[in-house]
Amino acid sequence: MKLVRFGPVGSEKPGLIDGDGRVRDVSRLVGDFSGEGVGPASLDALRGLELTELPLAGDVVRIGPPVGNVRNFIAVGLNYADHAAEAGLRIPREPVIFNKMGNCIVGPNDNVMRPRDCKKLDWEVEIAFVIGKRARYVDEADAASHIAGYCICNDISERHFQIERSGQWVKGKCAETFGPLGPWLVTGDELDIDNLGMWLDVNGKRKQTGSTANMIFKIPYTLAYISQFMVLEPGDVVTTGTPPGVALGMSEPEWLEPGDIMRLGIDGLGVQEQRVVEFAM
Repeated sequence: MKLVRFGPVGSEKPGLIDGDGRVRDVSRLVGDFSGEGVGPASLDALRGLELTELPLAGDVVRIGPPVGNVRNFIAVGLNYADHAAEAGLRIPREPVIFNKMGNCIVGPNDNVMRPRDCKKLDWEVEIAFVIGKRARYVDEADAASHIAGYCICNDISERHFQIERSGQWVKGKCAETFGPLGPWLVTGDELDIDNLGMWLDVNGKRKQTGSTANMIFKIPYTLAYISQFMVLEPGDVVTTGTPPGVALGMSEPEWLEPGDIMRLGIDGLGVQEQRVVEFAM
């Protein structure tokens, strides 16, 4: 299944994508795709539906993030060996984990806002997963049963804040709009998560090309690992690292500026597109 949320910011409705790529409204059946709304019981109830019998959403103006009210947004750093190399860092012995803020999440085509005092704004195409069942000391072999689905994340980063302002990476990872998710949340039965192509363009020029096959720490291991240190609840999001091609890795970095357009995609998970805009209150 491909789950989607559509509508104005803060008033998104849940839907499913049918075989023709149209949005079917399931708001009469599901309150929202958040918390237990992405739990096994909710998703099992949706699997038995005949999509052609569901009402069409009509003219969909905006696609929102595919999961709402995210409480915990966890990220994995340096999870591709070639990205670690371009950043001049060693391949980690264990997953590098850090926090992003739930309130930095926006829809897949919403604007990305350049924060105040920004100097080095960067992009990162990543595959994220959404927790469907409480994850606490999970065994790697059982990890998939705790995942509701997978989506694209653009892990927007301000490298000056992240690296040069000392302290934790969260400084450069949590500004408003720094977490575009979507367009869909795709259940695992539709994907080979270990072999998905990934790409990102800036202003029509290819910057990143990669594959989930090159992850250092695969998704089941990553979930099992994180669950040894914290409890993840339904609706929580984990984004899993980026392949090479970010601005940080360039000999002469081309940092994002207002007016730039990012377009990115992952096989089976759709495409995002964002415009960078200047900070506004």
